[in-house]
Amino acid sequence: MPPLILASTSPYRRSLLERLGIPFTAQPPQTPEDTLAGELPPDRAVRLAIAKAQAIASHRADAVVIGSDQVAALGSKILDKPGDAARCRAQLTAASGSSARFHTACAVIAPEAGIRMVHIDTTTVFFRSLSSQEIDRYVKRERPFDCAGGFRAEGLGISLFESIESHDPTALIGLPLIWLACALRRAGFLLP
Repeated sequence: MPPLILASTSPYRRSLLERLGIPFTAQPPQTPEDTLAGELPPDRAVRLAIAKAQAIASHRADAVVIGSDQVAALGSKILDKPGDAARCRAQLTAASGSSARFHTACAVIAPEAGIRMVHIDTTTVFFRSLSSQEIDRYVKRERPFDCAGGFRAEGLGISLFESIESHDPTALIGLPLIWLACALRRAGFLLP
């Protein structure tokens, strides 16, 4: 089997990929994650997932490289990783009683094998009405400053929601494993 490389520094994506039981390494793609003027959130997610995979594949043509990116949006406003408690509280306050869409794109590129597959999964999260005290308690307890939208759905963040609409629950965490497992099988990896 060719080497499998995850083009990511995300511990969440590494943890998700480990669930498939395939040996892999993770390498930082070192690609800028800026927004282009007029770019829609799903287009940004796809562009960055491809750019991350290509950044590694350009140096490792023998490997199968996975790139992924997630862009969250509350209406037309992009919800980036908050970075600190104040921004996290502000994002959760804005999301309270509303819905947000999480566009998670994944690209699998293997130059020597001629493989290039790209997918996007959109998950809609419906937030319940949150009091400022609930937001403060959540932010203090979980400190989700490195997560788009300011919550961890795989942790206590699930308590912030009324419901979630998704074709793949792992996409909300950052890597759509249902699609990725199929893509890796098509690339020759043995998965049950």
